[in-house]
Amino acid sequence: MNITTAAVQEDRPAAVRALQKHYGGSVILKGAGTLVAGPSGLVVCPYGNPGMASGGMGDALSGILGALLAQGYDIEQSAWLATLVHALAADRAADAQGERGLLASDLAFYARQLINP
Repeated sequence: MNITTAAVQEDRPAAVRALQKHYGGSVILKGAGTLVAGPSGLVVCPYGNPGMASGGMGDALSGILGALLAQGYDIEQSAWLATLVHALAADRAADAQGERGLLASDLAFYARQLINP
């Protein structure tokens, strides 16, 4: 995009829309109020917590996304659902054990509960 991280943060919706327009598909921009841009438009995830700012969280999100794609969901549905499950699992893990020290591996149990109610 040839812009700084600060510029992305100044207008996150514009940045994620620009990436989606340029590359197509769906784009997830993690952060406070994770954004998902796809052909149908922009969605803001209202869930998640500061404890998610730790190593491996993006990998956990990618794993959930890949699992949904492997099950045959389309890319936009998968991006929305993966983002939602990831954030809600993190919220449940934080409720159970606190935000401090939250690890990506802490999400697996809760993600499984969310996917298999």
